[in-house]
Amino acid sequence: MSDARVDSWLWAVRLVKTRSAATTLCKAGHVRINGDRAKPAQHVSPGDEVRFAVEGGSPRVVVVRDAALQKRVGAPIAQAAYEDHSPRPRRPRSGCSSGCATAARDARRSATAATSSGCWVGTRPRPPRPAPLRSRRRPPGRRAWCSDGSA
Repeated sequence: MSDARVDSWLWAVRLVKTRSAATTLCKAGHVRINGDRAKPAQHVSPGDEVRFAVEGGSPRVVVVRDAALQKRVGAPIAQAAYEDHSPRPRRPRSGCSSGCATAARDARRSATAATSSGCWVGTRPRPPRPAPLRSRRRPPGRRAWCSDGSA
C-alpha cells in the first residue's frame, strides 16, 4: 500500500500529538493537500504537499516522501517520511531586539528593562501569597476549646 489517510499519517509521522487532534484539524479545515481542503479520510501519496496549522503554532508545509506509514513510528523514521518546507518563524517585534526570552529575563532582574525595550513579557507583578491557615489542632496544655480554660 503506497498511501494512507491524512489524519493517521499526520499522527504516524509525529506532526500532531494525537490522531483525534489530526482528525479535528481536518474537520475544521486546517489541513490542505496540494492546495485543496482535506477531509480526514482523504489519502496522501508520495509527492503530495500537506499544509496545516496546529492551534497556537505557525503554519507547517510538508512534502510527503513515504505515505505507507499508518502506525506511529520513532522520530528518526518519522523525520525521513517527509520534507519540511515550512516558512521560518517571524523575528520578534522591533522593540524586543534580542528575543522575548531575553527580555523576560531582564524584566525579572529589573522592572524597567522590559518596559524600556517595548516588551511586556514577564513584567506583571505577582499577587501576594495568602497567609497560611491556622492549624486546627488543639493548643498544647488545653483539653478543650473553651476560652476560660475549663472543661
